[in-house]
Amino acid sequence: MKRTRIILADDHLLLTDAVKNLLEPEYEVVGTFPDGDALVAATVSLAPDIVVLDIGMPKLNGLNACSRIKKLLPKTKLIFLTMNQDTETAGEAFRAGASGYVLKTSAATELAAAIREVLRGGYFATPSLTEGMMGSFVQNFKRMKTARDLTVRQKEVLQLLLEGRSMKQVANVLNITPRTVAFHKYTMMEHLNIQSSAELISYAMNSRSWA
Repeated sequence: MKRTRIILADDHLLLTDAVKNLLEPEYEVVGTFPDGDALVAATVSLAPDIVVLDIGMPKLNGLNACSRIKKLLPKTKLIFLTMNQDTETAGEAFRAGASGYVLKTSAATELAAAIREVLRGGYFATPSLTEGMMGSFVQNFKRMKTARDLTVRQKEVLQLLLEGRSMKQVANVLNITPRTVAFHKYTMMEHLNIQSSAELISYAMNSRSWA
């Protein structure tokens, strides 16, 4: 049976060696690279099943490397292995095309689980990053930064809806028509790829990136 081919990319060579030793009993590590440029070039030539990479790397950061690799080899899965616990950075990673996001502090137990999950076509993120999220954590991550693009008026409407006000009450507070409130509400739902009013409120409660 053909073994899964994996490339590792991190400028911390000791960590790369440790991860390689962790994975090699089960997977074939076909290359290790210290910077983003070398990684992209090697990925095209080696065509691995999975790339495990860091966010911060010399010459080309992991996020940009991820975007380039997905354009060149759409079937290759990418998993970030990083110290970066910022959920918005995780959102950027998934928007760039990643299938997994694992913190280095829990690499030994979670990286193998992440690899198994993405090989099945799924997604994986270190559980501590997804606490409090509703629904698909990947969709939540993907929304995080784009939510900052909401207009000032949309944010005002969302805040008032979050406070439990009806659309008519929101209209009275903002001195606009209920029809205008509805327009802002459904524009936000389309922008955030949210299907229902309940999901919009749940999103507002669990993510403050829009505020």
